[in-house]
Amino acid sequence: MPCQILDIPLAHSAPGSQSSVRMLRYGPAAARPKAHIQAAVHADEAPGLLVAHHLIEFLDAADARGEITGQIVIVPYANPLGLAQFVNGDHLGRFELASGRNFNRGWPALGKALEQRIGAQLGNDPEANRSLIRRAISDVLGEITSSTKIDALYLALAREAFDSDLVLDLHCDDEGLMHMFARPEIAGELSDVAAEIGCRAVFSQPASGGSTFAEASAEPWLHLAAAFPEKQIPIGCLSATVELRGFVDIDDRLACSDAAGLVNSLRRRGYLAGLASPVPAPLCDITGFDACDIVRTPDFGVIVYRVELGDEVESGQPIADIVRPGVVGNEARVTVRSRAKGTVITRRLKKLVAANQVIAKIAGSAALAHRSGYLLED
Repeated sequence: MPCQILDIPLAHSAPGSQSSVRMLRYGPAAARPKAHIQAAVHADEAPGLLVAHHLIEFLDAADARGEITGQIVIVPYANPLGLAQFVNGDHLGRFELASGRNFNRGWPALGKALEQRIGAQLGNDPEANRSLIRRAISDVLGEITSSTKIDALYLALAREAFDSDLVLDLHCDDEGLMHMFARPEIAGELSDVAAEIGCRAVFSQPASGGSTFAEASAEPWLHLAAAFPEKQIPIGCLSATVELRGFVDIDDRLACSDAAGLVNSLRRRGYLAGLASPVPAPLCDITGFDACDIVRTPDFGVIVYRVELGDEVESGQPIADIVRPGVVGNEARVTVRSRAKGTVITRRLKKLVAANQVIAKIAGSAALAHRSGYLLED
């Protein structure tokens, strides 16, 4: 059937203006399995917009050949609010200007409400539980109302995505190699997707309280499985935050390759007819939350890096100097060292930094002493 284009209006727009979010649905609305892939919830992260463009081209061709066997929803720009936020010529798409809210935090966590609503109805048949939970997710989201435009956006995306079997939220880092974030219960199940798109790190992030879109998509299933361990609760949604390298890594070659990898993953998982090519050899192991060094600068200054993306570093190795403006002598430079033995996955694009800003991520394998905090910086 032809691709269905949906433009969902967002409530609470100012008089004389109207915002909407566009979704493209391939396959019938009730078809399974269902995948939801969206780009640029952080609206200034443009690589996902180009990957979505090429993904739509691939899916249009597959649809014309009659190859759509499940349901695939593509959201080519998931954040029309942030997409429009230009201030004095600069695009500010990570936070809503009206409220200061990070567009990828505070997504609705439904687990507790589902526990109270359907806990007594859950049994030992995993497929019956799957159907019951999906209906309840839809019911709970249908009862939530919004009071602001950003909440209306959250509801529109959640209502479409949260009953999906697969959710991929496309982002990017400052300077970075391809990497992915997923809950520990899910990360291994997505190893083929990580290999297809050439991830150099897969970060296993436990529940953080940050409630990113990918976390919130899987949260109902993981919450219920933990609340009712005696029941057969499947993980009904595999979700991940995909970091498409860095802000400046935008060209048709890269984006087309990334989209082709996603299409091959969809084909392998039964969303598209045809034989998928073999899974490539993985380029990394899964990195635990406590093994990733989130490197922060100790002081205000200019970053001078001593390492490149992809470099292998040792624990204690200098990775950057912070040059302190106006300071002379031996105090002019502060050396920043890695706590982890591992791979340099990200660096900061803007080199003038304030104290305590993140300047790198090092993907290690061994747990770090005193590692705390959240793997995704604000």
